[in-house]
Amino acid sequence: MTDKELFELAVKAAERSYSGYSSFRVGAALLAKNGQVYTGCNIENASYSLTNCAERTAVFKAVSEGCTDFEAIAVAGSSDDDFSKPCFPCGACLQVLSEFCGRGFKIVLADKAYSLQDFLPFTFKL
Repeated sequence: MTDKELFELAVKAAERSYSGYSSFRVGAALLAKNGQVYTGCNIENASYSLTNCAERTAVFKAVSEGCTDFEAIAVAGSSDDDFSKPCFPCGACLQVLSEFCGRGFKIVLADKAYSLQDFLPFTFKL
């Protein structure tokens, strides 16, 4: 799967966002090493601390279905349906990704692909 195809799946996932509080829709498409793609969207709550990001939604969905071996994730976010600007993962999402992915794990944004290490050079690990 190309980076562009994975990013397009993230944009489609953003369309399912539950984001009535911020009006900022985010979608993620997580590519497993077996070729399966797990999507997620941000799911907000009136109590903001209970909100879940798109990236974590995708990871938790994959893990709950028995998959823990990942190749890449694409993230798309926008408040006006213009997904051409990069939407960077938050620190919590980066830490969750680091639990299952190596430093070279690919993060595809609107502008280009990065590595997990680019955003989170130091991680907590078991």
